[in-house]
Amino acid sequence: MPTLFGDGATMTLRTAVVGGGTVSGVHLDGLTMCPHTELVAICDVDESRAEEIAKEYDIAAYADFDHLLAGEQPDWLHLCTPVQTHLDLAVAAIEDGVPVQIEKPITTTIAEFEELAAAAEEHGVAVSAVHNHDFDPVVRQLEAVIADGSLGPVRAVDLFYTGETYPDSVRRGEWAFDLEGGEFEEGLPHPIYLLLRIGGYPASVDDVSVTTQRAQEYDRGFSYDGTQFQYRAEGGTLCSATLLSGEVPHKAIHVHCAEGALIADIVSQTLVTLDRDYQASSLARARNNLDQAADRVAGTLRNGRSVLGRFGSNDWETERDLRSHYRQFDAEARALLEGTELPVPLEEARWTIQILEEIRAAAEASSKQEPRLS
Repeated sequence: MPTLFGDGATMTLRTAVVGGGTVSGVHLDGLTMCPHTELVAICDVDESRAEEIAKEYDIAAYADFDHLLAGEQPDWLHLCTPVQTHLDLAVAAIEDGVPVQIEKPITTTIAEFEELAAAAEEHGVAVSAVHNHDFDPVVRQLEAVIADGSLGPVRAVDLFYTGETYPDSVRRGEWAFDLEGGEFEEGLPHPIYLLLRIGGYPASVDDVSVTTQRAQEYDRGFSYDGTQFQYRAEGGTLCSATLLSGEVPHKAIHVHCAEGALIADIVSQTLVTLDRDYQASSLARARNNLDQAADRVAGTLRNGRSVLGRFGSNDWETERDLRSHYRQFDAEARALLEGTELPVPLEEARWTIQILEEIRAAAEASSKQEPRLS
């Protein structure tokens, strides 16, 4: 159960991190700073790594997951292990009554996800996926503009996520190379859940159409390094995504509303609003460029002020508003303490894995006859 400290006014979650690999650092740092959590332990199968991390953060070290659960009785677990281990570890925690936040991809397959979701429902335990880009400043700004209705209802959403990691890039570890798309596939949940967040969930699996591409050959035989998919959302919104590996990142969400359009640039964290007829005259066409430039400059200045605000200040609110992981940690910890719905619905994680599986199936089906780019 959550623990009361001091005068009893601050309730915190005794939290442990499982896995000491690449991504665990952001969890360890964030949970150390978060006023709603008390970081108590790290668990990793490499005992020396666990002990090294424990010494750095002044927490307990475990090399055995069951011993962690029994020894610490945590209120919350952050699972940062290879995706192939997620199901077994998460279910063990759920059966012990411990809420779990799981790094993406939440599971390897949709069948594994359904088993995970069933366990969570049976035991009444909260489970979520790390969908940190849902909490990016520009995504929050985009959602706010859509919600205020000034541009009318959303008719279509197009997402572009190019310049992503190549399948054979060495980043997360050997476990990523067991995925059909290697490191490229490991990163695909980010753009998928962003499209789901902004455009809505597909009306059905049958509404999801996928095409894949393999632009080059790989020694490990990865079947794709690019994909496009589209679907019609439950509310009728047309949604599409182009996801490519490459060298130069271009990441943007284009939202087409009844009375205008929005462009959220994920790289620069700026939002452009197009809310007039820029084809009406030469002057209007010139104003198009000026308006876009003004929005980008305003966004850049706002981001600059936020970054500058960090200097001389190490408070949680400043860090939380700049770091999307931290904002999710904060929002989720509050939800657990208050007994409210988690900010990342499990249904969003379900559709992320469902679409990822559809991409993988399309790649496997076309890999032998797919033409190569020259």
